[in-house]
Amino acid sequence: MAFDTDILLIIVAAGGALAVALGLHTEWRMSRLTRGKGGKALEDVIIKSAADIEKFKQFRKELEGYLLTVEKRLGRSIQAAHTVRFNPFKGTGDGGNQSFATAFLDEHGNGVVLSTLYTRERMSVFAKPLKDGKSEYELTGEEREAVKRAKEKLQT
Repeated sequence: MAFDTDILLIIVAAGGALAVALGLHTEWRMSRLTRGKGGKALEDVIIKSAADIEKFKQFRKELEGYLLTVEKRLGRSIQAAHTVRFNPFKGTGDGGNQSFATAFLDEHGNGVVLSTLYTRERMSVFAKPLKDGKSEYELTGEEREAVKRAKEKLQT
């Protein structure tokens, strides 16, 4: 099966025409990319993009600093609370379950436990500071229960 020189010449001419067409297409795309004198438009785009990247880097740095301060503040805020209601006068029935102890804890177990003793004649309120879930003041059973349940909420 021998190739005729005319067929070979047509194949070479078609290949040449295809190469010229691809070259012109590439040239047209490059001219669109580099509009302006000597690629000035492309250079401007690159310079603007570099400036934008620097702005984003600065913004990220400021945002990371802000998030660190938010994390510190959030760690000191109340993260868990629990209330235990009780009747301190079980024998007489005075007061019902109107008395309560509520523990308020931050993520480190620091905070306060508030408790009340309610009777028909008066109501007493007590506050005891907590450090790591413990108080330097003696806690009642209800106060200890409130602190324990609040600590459990911190772990979930």
